[in-house]
Amino acid sequence: MHAVEITSFGGPEVLRLGERPAPVAGAGELLIRVAASGINRPDVLQRMGHYAPPPGTSDLPGLEVAGVVESGDALAMAEAGIRVGDRVCALVAGGGYAQWCVAPVVQCLPVPDGFSDVEAASLPETFFTVWSNVFDRARLQAGETFLVQGGTSGIGVTAIQLARAFGATVIATAGSDDKCAACLALGAHHAVNYKSRDFVAEAKRITEARGVDVVLDMVAGDYVAREVECLAEGGRIVIIAVQGGVQSGFNAGLVLRKRLTITGSTLRPRPVAFKGAIARALREHVWPLLTAGKVRPVIHSTFAAADAAQAHALMESNQHVGKIVLTW
Repeated sequence: MHAVEITSFGGPEVLRLGERPAPVAGAGELLIRVAASGINRPDVLQRMGHYAPPPGTSDLPGLEVAGVVESGDALAMAEAGIRVGDRVCALVAGGGYAQWCVAPVVQCLPVPDGFSDVEAASLPETFFTVWSNVFDRARLQAGETFLVQGGTSGIGVTAIQLARAFGATVIATAGSDDKCAACLALGAHHAVNYKSRDFVAEAKRITEARGVDVVLDMVAGDYVAREVECLAEGGRIVIIAVQGGVQSGFNAGLVLRKRLTITGSTLRPRPVAFKGAIARALREHVWPLLTAGKVRPVIHSTFAAADAAQAHALMESNQHVGKIVLTW
């Protein structure tokens, strides 16, 4: 099969289309003939040598795919209601940048009615991540106020739509007025250009000094201290990336007095059973919203697999709004 390989650690140019043996599905797994592969920030980190795949995982990048089921563990597939020939999308721990990909059966979801392969491939990584962190870990509830940093990223556009769909007031940050407009078009109630306005002051103004209930943070670093300042009593911060650095200083007195929670998680190394539980929750609570058109994928651009280097360069430019997808 053809696959996009990381020939050495470095810039986008180290990605090359090569040939690999096709993988074989094992117990509890199925084999997907891949039509499209989503691109995510962890792929960039892996290419740079900063995010090694979990032990036993393919060294190929790629955490989400969509395509057709070719074969697999018959019993596991029957229990999941999946048959050979079904169109599915899947979350994987690696190996997604390839014409064939093995995925745990429980991490596969049906392609929503009317969705293209490109749209379906854009779903798993961000939807699993947002559900796990915003709704499971941070317990966002209807009527609460939610602040998402980086509202036009793949995670951001998903978080905006899901938080709005489940009844939260959404504040998004972005790095330009155009991107703020995109956040508002996706359903954010408020958008803050963090380059021209202080998101802490804006969050306090919008909430009439009460503060926000949940923050989804992909920056960390010195952002954590500022997020602590704008939390309401009982507020929660969930850190899912550290683009701004791993060292954070904050006012511990506010954490005590306001009974705040600062937490975080990474999804890739978690057990299959954990990810399978997220998949079941998504199928029950979110997939109907996708089918009904109440939540939609946001595709910025697609690239042929041979042009994966260009796709990574675009992601690193931060000029995109939504997802970037490879096609096979």
